Amino acid sequence: MAKCAICGKKPVYGNNVSHSNLKTRRVWQPNTHKMRIIIDGKPARVNVCAQCIKSGKVQKAI
Repeated sequence: MAKCAICGKKPVYGNNVSHSNLKTRRVWQPNTHKMRIIIDGKPARVNVCAQCIKSGKVQKAI
């Protein structure tokens, strides 16, 4: 269960609700990818969510 190192996005918990209104627990996972990015001028391998990658909040390490 990964958490985004940039925005702090983490899993969200709730219920599946069936047609008969039975409830079972479920988890919505964030779309995270392990990437090498620049943090404080040094490359680091961290989990980053797709929204942070697309918005340009991360600088990829080469």
